[in-house]
Amino acid sequence: MDYNSSRWRKTRKRILSLDGYKDRVAAMYGRNEEAVIVHHIYPAEEYPQWQYATWNLISVSLATHNKLENRRTGELTEFGKQLQIMIPPFSKWRKANGQRRTII
Repeated sequence: MDYNSSRWRKTRKRILSLDGYKDRVAAMYGRNEEAVIVHHIYPAEEYPQWQYATWNLISVSLATHNKLENRRTGELTEFGKQLQIMIPPFSKWRKANGQRRTII
């Protein structure tokens, strides 16, 4: 995945905007944190067909991203795997009756 590509930069900006630049995972726990990273729920390296899928991208803070993914190996942590269970492929988790909602 080329994180410096024009397509990724546009996608990242769109996802952050969709999520109101807020950490959607922190919001599940009642915390209000600024999001600076767009995380692939299902890693782009393993699921390249979903690398730009809106449902597969979630805005998070650096702290949350470090909890979801092992920064040394790039592998998902147990917390990252739990997020996959909470957000199955193709789910429309951002919208309920046309309104934004939290994941849970």
